[in-house]
Amino acid sequence: MRNSVDGRLIGASPIMAELSQEIDRIARSDAKVLITGESCVGKELVARAVHSRGSRASRPFAAVNCAGIPETLLESELFGHVRGSFTGAYRDKPGKFEMADRGTILLDEIGEMTMRMQGLLLRFLETGEIQKVGADRMGSPVNVRIISSTNRDLRGMVKEGTFREDLLYRINVIHVTVPPLRERREDIIPLIRFFLGQLTESNGHVVHSISTEAMALLAEHNWPGNVRELQNVIERLVVTGRNEVVGPDDLPPDIRRPSPGASRPKRERRRTIADDLYAQLIEQHLSFWTAVYPLYMQREISRDNVRDLVRKGLEEARGNYKIVARLFNMEQREYKRFLNFLRKHDCQLPYKEYR
Repeated sequence: MRNSVDGRLIGASPIMAELSQEIDRIARSDAKVLITGESCVGKELVARAVHSRGSRASRPFAAVNCAGIPETLLESELFGHVRGSFTGAYRDKPGKFEMADRGTILLDEIGEMTMRMQGLLLRFLETGEIQKVGADRMGSPVNVRIISSTNRDLRGMVKEGTFREDLLYRINVIHVTVPPLRERREDIIPLIRFFLGQLTESNGHVVHSISTEAMALLAEHNWPGNVRELQNVIERLVVTGRNEVVGPDDLPPDIRRPSPGASRPKRERRRTIADDLYAQLIEQHLSFWTAVYPLYMQREISRDNVRDLVRKGLEEARGNYKIVARLFNMEQREYKRFLNFLRKHDCQLPYKEYR
């Protein structure tokens, strides 16, 4: 799925047609929207489509990744700060809410917000007034449409006490679910053609097309990384390709068919993202912080990918996280940082299961 300037979504499936019609209906109002779905399915693109098809299209659209910004910086990012409110605050700075006035703001990965930030957001949703970091009074109200997105189960988090129920009611006025790519396979080939067209247009690359056989293999792949994984694969094929036409042998190993005569290929285990990451750590001796962490923070890989990677490490280390840290090429002083990262992002697994 991909949107253009006018909010058009790429896809030929009935699911995509229904989603597009739903976006048209949602765009007519200013109601708050909660978009859910797996990582990299295109939640931000749906949010942009809602914005671009509505009455606020000519006003700003701002997206904030709540998972990639520490709490102290996230507060400043959303609400702004006044000069001298903290070290490095050399001038007053407006926040995204203020900058998106009369427009739309997307709170991406809202499930990663701390309870304190949830409380600050709830207060803003109730009053519409901004209090900048370091300010002693409320600022003027702003008029901004709130769209939130997450790949987490917020109702389950409410039961666990990690997400505020009153906040969920506030943001979940209209709920949109974006299905994974494997559930709308009719969209795979149109997306491939769209990305291929973008990448091969007047850029000097050798690759110009994909063979029928290679296209069939791409269409059969399950795409655990969804649209982002598909886009990355097509870009890699175009940039590294040596022939005008991409053939089956040019595809990544996890996409090529294990054997031409396999009777039930879908049941055979494909190489996963975690397998590739694990190979980089173990065989190429890359550090977790350089090979995995940036991909996760940039939403190139999902939480499930990281959990699968940790699971492989625990199986090798028989449940010993200190050995996992060494396997992942970390220095001893980085062990606590590693555990804190896993806890914060819900990637820590019970070690006793692997002993």
